[in-house]
Amino acid sequence: MNDNILDALYDMHFEDMTPIQEQCIPEILDGYDVLGVAQTGTGKTAAYLLPILSELDDGNFPKDAINAVIMSPTRELAQQIDQAMQGFGYYLDDVSSVAVYGGNDGNRYDQELRSMRMGADVLIATPGRLLSHLKVGNLDLSRCSFFVLDEADRMLDMGFIDDILKLVKELPDSCQRIMFSATMPKKIRELAVQLLHDPVEIQIAVSKPAEKIRQMAYVCYEPQKLKIIQHIFNSGDLQRVIIFSGKKERVKEITRKLKSMHINCDQMHSDLSQAERDEAMFRFKAGKTDVLVATDIVARGIDIDDIRLVINYDVPTDSEDYVHRIGRTARADRDGEAITFVSEDDMCRFQSIEHFLGKEVEKVALPEGLGEAPEYKKREKKPTSRRNGRWHSKGHGKPKNGGKSKNGGMPKNDGTPKNDGTPKGDDKPQNGGKPKGKSKKKNNDNKAHSKDQSGS
Repeated sequence: MNDNILDALYDMHFEDMTPIQEQCIPEILDGYDVLGVAQTGTGKTAAYLLPILSELDDGNFPKDAINAVIMSPTRELAQQIDQAMQGFGYYLDDVSSVAVYGGNDGNRYDQELRSMRMGADVLIATPGRLLSHLKVGNLDLSRCSFFVLDEADRMLDMGFIDDILKLVKELPDSCQRIMFSATMPKKIRELAVQLLHDPVEIQIAVSKPAEKIRQMAYVCYEPQKLKIIQHIFNSGDLQRVIIFSGKKERVKEITRKLKSMHINCDQMHSDLSQAERDEAMFRFKAGKTDVLVATDIVARGIDIDDIRLVINYDVPTDSEDYVHRIGRTARADRDGEAITFVSEDDMCRFQSIEHFLGKEVEKVALPEGLGEAPEYKKREKKPTSRRNGRWHSKGHGKPKNGGKSKNGGMPKNDGTPKNDGTPKGDDKPQNGGKPKGKSKKKNNDNKAHSKDQSGS
């Protein structure tokens, strides 16, 4: 890689590559399209930023054009990518960047417009804001050399796929395309077919939560949840806590009720303006707020190292979201706790998570005075009978997903490449040129092994 990139990594004390970096960086430097399946926190931001910045600094790219576009599903993740860009690009005097996302005032919009018209090399953007610039003619992507779609599965969940396809039509055929997703459902694979050309496919094995996270669950009725929170906070230190809920209306309700208990809390969800979200995150990071109540907008890619407790007010829909949520604690080699409230309607989902974890999560008795808890009923395997020479289930039809359990993953430590044994920029094709040939697929069952334990 470019010596300026390696100097920045040296100054930042990054030493070892994570598996996703080790496999993606050479392929991107060689000009291939890449499809990466890896969890948030595995170091994938560096896996695509480092080779792209190295290429751009080596030159031979137009100075008056947008040379790279990085798409993020949320404003918070876009800001974090922009922060990483500033660190990795510290010595890149001739490579500029701008972050473009909604929820800002007119001054911010004007600043975005000036940067794009001057030809910022790297554009980090959320889909809606970027599409609005395209519609009014503020943006020309006809000479773009790199396109990165980060958190593609989250884009799908948030309904951005049609916007992405509109944006892709503005890209030249020569543009090198890179796509990352934590999971690979059918619709994401279909998107990859439309977006990528003969991609190298790299899959990093799904990880379990960090061993330092003590996982617990309260089996309870819905009205008991806030009383359990009050008991937890009354019996211990309530600083550095995130409470997750899958619905923004419930986040608002929880926040109101916590404030009525005189608990110092803030909320994070998509109904807030960008200024309000920035202020909430700033206050929480600075320790001015003890508790942050949030939707899954905070579960992926938000880098806060000293979270002591994560509470799942409701059980997430799948194992991946569970691991992302509780992965906010026990970071940077710290201890942490994760508590999940399991109501009667959530038992089936939580048992699926336990199946993925390969163990039962410790069940904690309700505090005195809260009444009885519902019985935690375990699913039983359906008996089978033999008819006409074949085995048949006494249930109704085939099991969902062909009987396969969903995979999940957790944030891993975010290492970055060391400066020995890396490909040199002089040997790489310029302007995102892609060698033609068969697609390649790689798998890796190893865990990240960075000496830097900060995560991302």
